[in-house]
Amino acid sequence: MSAMAATVSTTVLKSVPLFASFPDEQLRMLAGVVTRRSAPRGSVIMGAGDQIDSLYIVISGRLKVMMGDSEGKEVILSLIGPGEFFGEMGLIDDSPRSASVVTIEPCELLSLSKRDFKKSLAENFEMCMAVMRGLVRRLREADRKIGSLALLDVYGRVARLLLDMSEDVNGQNMVTRRLPKQDIAKMIGASREMVSRVMKDLQLGGYIEVRGSTIVLRDTILLPD
Repeated sequence: MSAMAATVSTTVLKSVPLFASFPDEQLRMLAGVVTRRSAPRGSVIMGAGDQIDSLYIVISGRLKVMMGDSEGKEVILSLIGPGEFFGEMGLIDDSPRSASVVTIEPCELLSLSKRDFKKSLAENFEMCMAVMRGLVRRLREADRKIGSLALLDVYGRVARLLLDMSEDVNGQNMVTRRLPKQDIAKMIGASREMVSRVMKDLQLGGYIEVRGSTIVLRDTILLPD
């Protein structure tokens, strides 16, 4: 991953939800310590077991948080996109990274050193709350994932994942981000073949409609809470 020569503007920082509440003076100070970096597809930004020295904020592109074993088996814990951040847990508890973060498409990232991250937290209550909300959101997502693995069959797990990743587009629930079947399999703990079978059945049953890389969800796919 390479650092870009261009400085980070306060306009870019203001567009990041994590820094949106910062006053202009604090944004100008932050612009002097934040580094903007580019990373091609397949770059390992953080490896499992690494000590964390920076917070990363995604400007563009997507990354996966994953764990793997010596035999090459991989589980995707979550996907991270623009406006989201990662690395904060290791900065808070000083523990090594428990999972790897890898780009799945070219990314633009901002990085903030551990020292400057803690200084920013101490000086901005809203940033503290944003980091806390992010941690709570990930905990809730982990709880839902554990519940899905324990209580739902593969059909239910696929449906739950599609619902969780969908967004409202003109009154319709859609998964607009590219979501390969192999990645679905790694996220729900199933084989790619089983996921392909389930997706085909969901299409034939009228629960979903696939339009290129977009998946449209019908109301009939809704699961009970």
